Amino acid sequence: MISILLAASVSTLVSLFGTRYLIIFFRTRGQGQPILGKEDMGPEHHMAKQGTPTMGGLAIVIAAFLGWLVAHVREDLPFATQSMIVWVGVLFMALMGFLDDYIKVRKRHNRGIFWKQKNYITMAASFAMAWWLVVGTGISETISVTRADLGFEVPTIIWILWAGAIIWATTNAVNVTDGLDGLAAGSALMGFGAFVIIGYLKFRNADLYHGVVNPLDMGVFAAAFAGGCLGFLWWNAAPARIFMGDVGALAIGTALAFMALTLNTHLLIILLCAINVMEAGSVAIQMGVFKASGRTKRLFRMSPIHHHFELVGWPETTVIIRFWLIAAISVGLALGIFIADFSSLSAG
Repeated sequence: MISILLAASVSTLVSLFGTRYLIIFFRTRGQGQPILGKEDMGPEHHMAKQGTPTMGGLAIVIAAFLGWLVAHVREDLPFATQSMIVWVGVLFMALMGFLDDYIKVRKRHNRGIFWKQKNYITMAASFAMAWWLVVGTGISETISVTRADLGFEVPTIIWILWAGAIIWATTNAVNVTDGLDGLAAGSALMGFGAFVIIGYLKFRNADLYHGVVNPLDMGVFAAAFAGGCLGFLWWNAAPARIFMGDVGALAIGTALAFMALTLNTHLLIILLCAINVMEAGSVAIQMGVFKASGRTKRLFRMSPIHHHFELVGWPETTVIIRFWLIAAISVGLALGIFIADFSSLSAG
C-alpha cells in the first residue's frame, strides 16, 4: 500500500507542476491546438478554443513514469519484466501521439501527417505488444471477466489477436473521447482508480488469483497514471488551459488496456471504460448509418456523441459532468462485480 500511495503522490505533484510548465512553454512559443472547422466537418462551436496549448499529455506520461519509478525504491517492489513490456508499449504509443501532435501544431491543421497511417501503425503495434506479453511473461492466456479461473482458455494465437484488439480499440476509444475539457482525463482517473483496488486485492490474495504476474506492480502502475491524470486535470478542467493531445490520449488508452490484460479483467474493461466505449461506438454507428443511407443521413447531429449533446443545447460543462457521472456509475458497477466475485471466492 505504501508503494501505491508513493506512486500516486509523486505522479500527482509532478503532473501538477509539470503541466503548468508546459502551459507556459507552449504559450510563449505560440504553439497551440488547431481546431477542425466547418470545411472539415469539425465542431465549429469549438473554434474559440483554437490556439490553446496542447501536448499536455507529456506531463501525464512523465509524471506516471517517475511516480512508478520512485515507488520501486522500496525493496519489496522489484522491477517486473511484464512492467517493462507495458512501459515500452505505452511509451511507443505516446511517441506516435507526440509526432502527430507536433505535426498538427507545425502545420496548423488538426490532422497530422499520420492521421491515416497512424491507425495502421498503432494496430500493428498493438498486436506486437500482445505477442510480447505472451512470449515474455507468464500471463494467463484466457479471456476473463474478473479472474483467469472463470475465463475461457484459448489458443495462443487467438489470445494475441484478442489482446491486440483490446489494446488498439481502447487506445482509439480514449483518443475519440478527448474532445471536451477534462472528459478523457476525468473518466480515465476513475478507471485507473478501480485498477488500483483490483491490483492490490489480487496482490493481497495471491492464493486466490492465478495467472497474474506481480499484481502489486500493476497496482502501482495504475496509481501512477491516476496521479498523472489528477494533476493534469487541475489545468485541463473547463475552461481548459491546456489539452492532453494524442500523446496523452494514446498513452492513457494503452495503459488502461494493459491493466485489463495483465489483471485478467478483459471483459470488465467494457464497464471500467464505459464512456470510451460509448464515444467510440457512437462514431462507428454514425459512420455505419451514413454509409448505409448512401451518405445522406446521420443518426447523431455530430459524432463523437459528446458533440451531439452540445448541438442539442447542453452546455459543455453539463455534458462533461453528466458523462463523468455515467463513468462513475459504470466503474462502481464494475468494482461491485469484482468484489462480489472476490467475496464469494474468499468465502469458499
